[in-house]
Amino acid sequence: MTQLLWNTPQKLRELLCELVSWNSITLTDGEREFAPKLLEKIREIEYFKNHPSQLQMHDAGLGRQAVTALYKHPEATETVVLISHFDTVQTEEYGTLEPLAYFPEELTKVLMENPSELPEGARADLETGKYLFGRGTMDMKMGLALHMQLIEKATLEEWPINLILTSVPDEEVNSAGMRAAVTQLVRLREEFGLNYKLFLNSEPSFSQNPTDIDEYIYSGTIGKIMPAALFYGKETHVGEPMKGMTANYIASFLTQRMEFNPLFTEKDLGESTPLPVSLQQKDLKMSYSTQTPYRAVALYNVFLFKRTAKEIMDLFEQVANEAMEVLNETYKNICEREHVKGVGQVKVLKYEELLAYANKKLGEEEVLRLKQEALLDEEWDDREKSLRIVDSLMIQCQELAPATVLLFAPPYYPAVNTSHDPIIKNAVELMKKSAKSFDNTVKQVHYFNGICDLSYVNYEDDRNGWTSFESNTPVWGDTYSIPFTDMAELKGPVLNVGPFGKDAHQKTERLHIDSAFVEMPVMLETLIKSLY
Repeated sequence: MTQLLWNTPQKLRELLCELVSWNSITLTDGEREFAPKLLEKIREIEYFKNHPSQLQMHDAGLGRQAVTALYKHPEATETVVLISHFDTVQTEEYGTLEPLAYFPEELTKVLMENPSELPEGARADLETGKYLFGRGTMDMKMGLALHMQLIEKATLEEWPINLILTSVPDEEVNSAGMRAAVTQLVRLREEFGLNYKLFLNSEPSFSQNPTDIDEYIYSGTIGKIMPAALFYGKETHVGEPMKGMTANYIASFLTQRMEFNPLFTEKDLGESTPLPVSLQQKDLKMSYSTQTPYRAVALYNVFLFKRTAKEIMDLFEQVANEAMEVLNETYKNICEREHVKGVGQVKVLKYEELLAYANKKLGEEEVLRLKQEALLDEEWDDREKSLRIVDSLMIQCQELAPATVLLFAPPYYPAVNTSHDPIIKNAVELMKKSAKSFDNTVKQVHYFNGICDLSYVNYEDDRNGWTSFESNTPVWGDTYSIPFTDMAELKGPVLNVGPFGKDAHQKTERLHIDSAFVEMPVMLETLIKSLY
């Protein structure tokens, strides 16, 4: 009889350490090389030696690949999609220990010998011997390892339910991997006649405070969208300040009103979205001179539960108009005090309005050329390209200035919640009961607040609110897009059940050993078996 490869805590731990050792920081060669290695590792499972076409890689852009592995029972249509990501954030914060960041056993051992390297909370956890340290141990290669263990066991024991292991790159930046995988999941559903019963992610359970050892499961995931603005003033010499208006001055009025604005707060099922904050604000002056900065940009982070992109843009426009009204009144008073006419009132317009104006003035061919110049700059990411496209258009349409141009910058994560689904209600109770058998407690959170790839399934928007995102995102259809139609096709409840850990994205990232290698394999197997 074929022996299971990863069926014991020790073998599972060895698998995790191997996955972690494959350095896969987002947008590096390691991330590009991870998928082929993963494919070869999954191919060690006997089932995929006999069904090679059901193990595939899918282009996710920039030389990266997503991986799908389908276990298809001959008589089953009901299917669970197991979702994970394999990219990680950088490791500079490890300092002198950075060479060990991808070797959990060695790193944990060295930390044991030098506990002063750690802050008090992490040091206390280290000394219990119950944690494994290292980049990607918690977020989220343990989730991938658990899915590999699950699908191997399902193939050998011929569970009467289908599983699709789906592991993707780029979750930490733009979720390009999951956005690419969505289309493939629709294709697999049609090709094999599948019915998606559950989308199961295994992102880690995050502690709610430093002493918290409870485990959490999540029946939804929070959404995130990034309203942005380009501020275009009027240049002047610093010796003649009233002949111009700095973009920084304009920006200050909007940022004051966006940061911590409760208008953007949503409440649902006893939970609230965090308040909005600015993620970036800068002027576009490339070098020092005594010319004042007349172009600036800002990015704002807004979390979502129920609102659509259109509702956020409407709110953003409302806040921007209020901010510019205050600015214009303040500026008017300054001009009166200084006995000058000033440069005019700052107006607010959306990117789609600027684009229509530019197309009419410059012609569509010239607008396309200006966009391409920004899109082809390899030094700029999608956020910078979005802002630079608006900047290029405003430079050619200066008669609209002074102005604040509103837009969206990638990425966009729609919120998803299926807490009221009967399958999820039963699953939550089952997970609580299963955890209790380990003398542990599992609590339900309705919205995973770490942002995850579950955002790209089960999309619901009867009002076509997403079209506002499409028409106000300058890079839409060129370097960034979201398969909203396919996402709506992937109907099925979502759940996140993963191992307990602490300090994702920090030097002290660590995984709870018992949760990962003892409890979670039992809990996930119990969950899958309850669905057939």
